[in-house]
Amino acid sequence: MIGKDCIETAYSFLHQKERIYAHSTLDWQKDDIEIAIGDYAGEMNQELYKTLARGRADFLRDHSRFANDIAEAVAVLENMLYQ
Repeated sequence: MIGKDCIETAYSFLHQKERIYAHSTLDWQKDDIEIAIGDYAGEMNQELYKTLARGRADFLRDHSRFANDIAEAVAVLENMLYQ
C-alpha cells in the first residue's frame, strides 16, 4: 500500500522540479535537476517508484528520456492524488 502522504511528497517534489526543468535555458540547471531526481528516485518509496516506472529500470535516470519521464511521473502522481 502506498500512503497518500508518500504520493503527496513525491508529487510536490517532482512537480516543482519539472516546472523549473521545462522552462530552464541553463544546461547546468537541467543537469542538477536530473541528478537530484535520479537520487530521489533511488530513495523514494520503491512501490511507488515501480508504479511510476512501469517496468522501466532506468525511469527518471535516462538523460535522453528525462523530460518525458518526469512529465509522465507528475501526471500519474496527480491522478493518484485525486483517486
